[in-house]
Amino acid sequence: MRINKFISHNSRYSRREADELIKQGLVKINNKIAHLSDDVKFDDKVFLKGKRLQKRTQFSVIIYHKQKGEIVSKKDDRGRKTIYDTLPRQFNTWLSVGRLDFASEGLLLLTDSPVIADALMHSDLEREYYLKVKGIVNKQVIEAMQNGLEIKNEKKGAHVKTKITSMIFSPFLDFEIFGSSGGYTKLRVVINEGKNRELRRFFGHFDLEVMDLKRVAFGALDLGILKAGKYRYLENGEYDKLRDFLQSNEIKY
Repeated sequence: MRINKFISHNSRYSRREADELIKQGLVKINNKIAHLSDDVKFDDKVFLKGKRLQKRTQFSVIIYHKQKGEIVSKKDDRGRKTIYDTLPRQFNTWLSVGRLDFASEGLLLLTDSPVIADALMHSDLEREYYLKVKGIVNKQVIEAMQNGLEIKNEKKGAHVKTKITSMIFSPFLDFEIFGSSGGYTKLRVVINEGKNRELRRFFGHFDLEVMDLKRVAFGALDLGILKAGKYRYLENGEYDKLRDFLQSNEIKY
């Protein structure tokens, strides 16, 4: 494992901050000054500012009910409210598992372990959402949900600054249309990908603007009755399920 990654996995420092510590000569591997290109082997001892850095064996995870009008970022150059403005200061260094955009709400996982954050972010665990779209979900949309979709040279539903113009959407794992009223359709969908603004872009392709988007579950973890702007730690049974997932995927934590 690259030295900066090892530090970020086992301390409060990010990889970028780890790089600066290494450049300053504050990191040693087996009592030798570390360099940015060094790798850490299983039996190596890493010292940071003179103290041995122990491998982290425990981790914590919280479920946060993200509110609309918050961004999932440490800070915002436009001065918008972030999730860290709402959460207690003790979570300022925790990492989010993926993102929900400014206008979306619902279940967001945060953890103090970069290994866990990375593993969950890139997993194929189910994500369940409730949506309200402007327009009618017709047969063409239903077929795309069933069979998948590929878009090219298109930015409908994407962030205005995105450079991604092509995207492949896998078939939805499940969906349920609750009905249409007043020109809007409500539905529930289950997918196992976490691409940026994926659902907004999927429905945008059919000129269906997503008005409301709420994530209610991620794998075996669900939002339940947790109120907007509140958080809770995982329960013991939920930690057991998470560890089962990590072990089944041979992820060391």
